[in-house]
Parts: sequence; C-alpha cells; structure tokens
Amino acid sequence: MTATAFDSLRLPAELLDNLHTLGYHQMTPVQAQSLPLMLEGRDVLAQARTGSGKTAAFGLALLARLSLSNASVQALVLCPTRELADQVAEALRKLARTLANVKVLTLCGGAPFGPQLASLEHGAHIVVGTPGRIDEHLRKGSLSLSGLTTLVLDEADRMLDMGFRPAIETIIQATPKTRQTLLFSATFPDEQGEGELATMTRGVLTEYASVIVEEEHDASTIEQHFYDVPADKSRSGALVDLLLHYRPATSVVFCNTKRETDQVADQLAAAGFSAVALHGDLEQKDRDRLLVLFANRSVSILVATDVAARGLDIERLDAVFNYQIARELDVHVHRVGRTGRAGERGIAATLVASEEHYRLERLGERVGEVLTLEPLPRPRDRAPFTAPMATLQLGGGKKDKLRPGDILGALTGEGGLRGDQVGKIKVQAKSAFVAVERGVANKALGKLERDKLKGRAFRVRRIDD
Repeated sequence: MTATAFDSLRLPAELLDNLHTLGYHQMTPVQAQSLPLMLEGRDVLAQARTGSGKTAAFGLALLARLSLSNASVQALVLCPTRELADQVAEALRKLARTLANVKVLTLCGGAPFGPQLASLEHGAHIVVGTPGRIDEHLRKGSLSLSGLTTLVLDEADRMLDMGFRPAIETIIQATPKTRQTLLFSATFPDEQGEGELATMTRGVLTEYASVIVEEEHDASTIEQHFYDVPADKSRSGALVDLLLHYRPATSVVFCNTKRETDQVADQLAAAGFSAVALHGDLEQKDRDRLLVLFANRSVSILVATDVAARGLDIERLDAVFNYQIARELDVHVHRVGRTGRAGERGIAATLVASEEHYRLERLGERVGEVLTLEPLPRPRDRAPFTAPMATLQLGGGKKDKLRPGDILGALTGEGGLRGDQVGKIKVQAKSAFVAVERGVANKALGKLERDKLKGRAFRVRRIDD
C-alpha cells in the first residue's frame, strides 16, 4: 500500500468501500497533503484550484466526523457561487451514499426562500451554500449553527473578491469556537500582510497547517502560445483570427472587465459565432441558462471574467483564449490550467499588444520561462463555426417524477431521433434540459410537443436561439 492510497487513511469502512466503487484509489496531491491533517482535527489552509480534488478532500474529512444520530447541522461549506455550491453538494452526496440517511442541503441565493425553509424544518447534517443566503437564514432564525463541528470556506479568495466578507464574518460569529475550520483558496495569503485573505486567515484559523500544491501545466497536454497584435489590427479581429485558426468545439475567452465581456461576445456573435457573455451582473436564471447551453455544446464560446468563471466545472475545454494577460499573474496561470485536463490536449492562446510586452516579461519571470511572441496565424477557412448542438427546455422536472430516461425514450421512440443524436440531459426540480444535434432540433421539438411523458404533456421550447 502506498502513502497516497486512500486505504492508508483512517476512514470509516463504509467510506472506503464507496471510494473503491467510485474508482478512487490514489489520492491527488492536495488530498494526500491535507486529508491526514484534516482527519486529525487540525485547521487547514490549503492552496488548491478547481479540479484538484479538493472537494473530495474536505468532503471525506467532514463525512468522517458526522454523528448520524444527531439531526443538527454539523458541517457548513461556504462557496462563492450557486454553481459551485450545487457541484459540491452533488459530490458530497456521491461520497456519502454508503452512509445511512446523510442529508445534504443546498442554500443559495437566486433560489426561492420558501422551499429552503421547508427543507430546513426536516433537518440536515450538511449545509452547502453561498454566504449571502446563509447569512439571511441566520438573521431570520431559520438556521442554527450551534452544533457545527466543521466549517469549510471553499474558494475563499473569490468570496472576498465578490464582497462577501461581512456576511462571512457574521456566519463565523454564529459558529462554536471549538469547530474545525478548513480554508481553500486558489491564491495563498501573505500571512504577515494586511490583505483581506490574510486578515481572514488570522481571524478564523487556530494553530493551522498550511498545504501548498504547486500548479503545474503539463507541456504534453497544453500547447501555449502568445500572439503579437499588430498595430494595424484590432484586438477583436485578432481574436477572430485565432478562433478561425484553431476552430475549437468548446472554448473560454477571458476578459479583464465585465464591459469587455459584453463587447467581445457581441462582436463574436455579429461575426457569426455562437458566443455568450458571463459576468457578475447577470441574473441567476440567465446565468444558469447560459451555463446549461455551454455544457450542452449549444454555445461554442463563453466570454467571461475570472470571477464569473470561478467554480465552473467544465468537463472538457478545448481552448482558452486570453484577450489580454490577466492583471494578476497567478490568475493567468489558473486560466491556462483550465484546458488540457484529464490527459486531454488543450490550447492556451494569449493576445499581446505592443504596450503589454513588459507584462509578458513579468509573466515569464513568474513561470520561469522565456516567453516568445508569435505572429498571428492566417486562417485558411474564414467561415465562422457554430455549436453542434441545440438545447430544448421542458416545463417539468424532478417534482413531476421526470427522469433522463423518460426524456430519452420520448425522443427516440417511434419516428423519433437516433440515440446518438441526443446529448446531455439535465433534470432539475421544476424543469429539464436536453441537447440534440442542431440539424434535428425542430424534429425533436415536434416529437416532445406531440408525445406525452409520464402520461402528461409538458411545455417545451428551444432556448439556444
């Protein structure tokens, strides 16, 4: 048995059995360094990005401490966005499926308050939520944290960037001082500094252990380029050239400001690409819709700010385009690490104008490499590409007992689509989304409009146009 095997940990047998079933055998670096400390009950400050295995690390630690006979809230995980909270809650449910009756509840802004009150009345062992909504429940007296044993601050740096510090401080005051605190951040605080993260670290952690997992980009899976933007060419025109040259099925274009994301997305859409802007000013329902479209491959290009893109769990990303070098060099490194994951190849391309050459030199010093500029490629094919899939939304979901198999069966029934023409199906509480090949979208729409599911007719519409 190796030191990085999950079997080397003092975990309950039920959790170990489930890890084997899930195919988890060897720990990732952040898990191997942090889990033994967390299982000892230590406070931990860990530097780790999305996709590093941090959710399973703190998830196993808090599940190992649960008293299942106690119906009070024993663990709280704070996340910066609703999407990340949903992903964390789903991961915890998967890890806990061999434990008897573990209840994980999600409390996030952008969702109706009433149903959350009803769920809280039935009790929960673990709560995952955004700071604003958790603070609101505390103020209304609908949530008690007096029995909390574990507090997790996931992506603490981004929660602070989004202005959640007052809410987080209020929440911490409502927890017992004897709690264990686990703080995860993509950037590491200067412990003697006066920044918000450093101040929070000193205020909430007690005799903590530090875990730093250096982020490395595998040159064999990430092909990185820096392209010179000529003085006679606009930056948006240069971006179009790169998109036409690489023609990625899925890509994220990172911009430094919200205004820029809107401008770039509008310019790309006007040029014939399927592109949408993602930033913090969007209503939650609009954000949710755009993320479903991107995950379904009904949108090819997501133009985003760094804050808006944090916490996104994108299975496969063919390319990352940096409209400029990020203002913070560490953030630029994190951007690049979003592609080329899980052994897949990826492209990271950055536009650099003449006045930004000094920033390229600074980035080279940060990563320890000499970074060279290349001339922009000349695309052979000037025709813009569109997303391969279209997305249909049904006006029914889990509350109507709908399952993915019901939707697939309706689409592929007599006179319907082939199975390989249907993509991702996501069923939510009151609605469901299904991706189909763009060329058969109207046929799929007609099939779902005519045929009943579970003996009922549901409203259906196409949402990617």
